[in-house]
Amino acid sequence: MGKKVLIAPLNWGLGHATRCIPIINALKDQGFEPVIASDGIALALLKKEFPRLKTEELPSYNVEYAKKGSNFKLKMLLNSPKIAHAISAEKKVTKRILESDDFYGIISDNRMGVRHKSIPSVFITHQLTVLSGKTTSISTKLHKKYIKKFDVCWVPDMADDPNLSGELGHPKRNNIPVTYLGPLSRFTYQNLPKKYDIMVLLSGPEPQRTMLEKKLFQEFERSDKKIVFVRGIIEETQKTYVKNNIIVHNYLTGNALQDTINSSNVIISRSGYTTVMDLAKLKKKAFFIPTPGQFEQEYLAERLTINKLVPSCKQHEFTLKKLYDLNTYKGLSSFSTDIDYGELFHFFQSK
Repeated sequence: MGKKVLIAPLNWGLGHATRCIPIINALKDQGFEPVIASDGIALALLKKEFPRLKTEELPSYNVEYAKKGSNFKLKMLLNSPKIAHAISAEKKVTKRILESDDFYGIISDNRMGVRHKSIPSVFITHQLTVLSGKTTSISTKLHKKYIKKFDVCWVPDMADDPNLSGELGHPKRNNIPVTYLGPLSRFTYQNLPKKYDIMVLLSGPEPQRTMLEKKLFQEFERSDKKIVFVRGIIEETQKTYVKNNIIVHNYLTGNALQDTINSSNVIISRSGYTTVMDLAKLKKKAFFIPTPGQFEQEYLAERLTINKLVPSCKQHEFTLKKLYDLNTYKGLSSFSTDIDYGELFHFFQSK
């Protein structure tokens, strides 16, 4: 048996789970035994990716986005008691898991309650600055209060320019012990023949995921382009159907997803940070539609558009015409460096 490390991504869309995939693989390669802990679609996805690994279910944060972007902050405020309760509950579950076996480390991707004072505990985030409009200083201070309870914070980005996260991962002032990993991605670039003109890659909490899906379906049913939709709905079985010019998958994992992205000319997706890292690794042309009211995604999309890398627009503004000037943007490219996982995981040998 390897040395057990608990790895716990937040179930908030699929980004936290998917960016943990290369870390889980590296843990296995370095002789550790990853134990995966999450809930909902994040846990379902990782079970499909790693069917032989032990898993544990954590309490759900049950966060829902507002139907109107302008209500996002209010909705999150109303969700606060529910989130606080979930953090308290996951502390208890984490304690039970850690008492059941001998663990050498904890890696929490944005799960505030998954830590232990006597076990080396890592927090993964790209948000050392938590953008929330006029309340950014408050939300950032609150987030840092939680991060400081961990031994170290891993930020999946380059330490210096050029980088992908901008001010999110590079605050002007920082008193938290941070290790910059370089961008994390489970994918490998391949120069494959192009099968699809456009790939739509959906994810994220409801109801906004469904609202964007309906909007894009209405637009692309009028197109003569070859289009593939990946809905980001993790179900028991992988399903595919064809509707006119559109191939629809409920989800894709592993090599199937990698090959589909590599064989698509343009990717349309949310501007979640994990998606940005993945598409940069795969050197893709993209078009971003940030989740309405989510300041982080809006910031990333705006930053990449200003830098003439990726065009973007608000969800209600999207039409096929928005894609016409794609060629005036450079597209994403990889800033990634090889991560020395042996050195990184040496932290867990301190037990």
